Amino acid sequence: MVGLQVNGQIREVTAAPDTPLLWVIRDDLGLYGTKFGCGAGLCGACTVHVDGAPLRSCQLRVADVEGKQIQTIEALASPTAGLHPVQRAWIAEQVPQCGYCQSGQIMSAVALLRTTPDPSDADIDTAMQGNICRCGMYGRIRKAIKRAAAESDKPAFGGF
Repeated sequence: MVGLQVNGQIREVTAAPDTPLLWVIRDDLGLYGTKFGCGAGLCGACTVHVDGAPLRSCQLRVADVEGKQIQTIEALASPTAGLHPVQRAWIAEQVPQCGYCQSGQIMSAVALLRTTPDPSDADIDTAMQGNICRCGMYGRIRKAIKRAAAESDKPAFGGF
């Protein structure tokens, strides 16, 4: 048994220590927002936050994240505040096309805005370079991140 803290809850899972976190999140915990893309940590579709840092869950062993705080895309929205500011900006800027990469893109964008609340284009490019969008929505992604940054200081958004 491995105890994982996922989205604020301690979850006991039966998994070998070298099992990729991605498979535990999806198969054992039933959280399907985190996607399998390449399995090699290159596309970013499986991005989650571990102790606040955006990491590729396909490359993390459950043994390496035991006792750490893991956040998936499912934890961004809340019943009281609704969608996260980045999620709202994603919708407003019509970012998704096929949508497959979006959870990883959003998780990387949220992590960027936590550390850099007013990012430059270069900041965005650097933070998002490990997330591939096969539909080529990079311009819309940049606009959505800037929109979320501009609106995050409004009380309704509640920051990051």
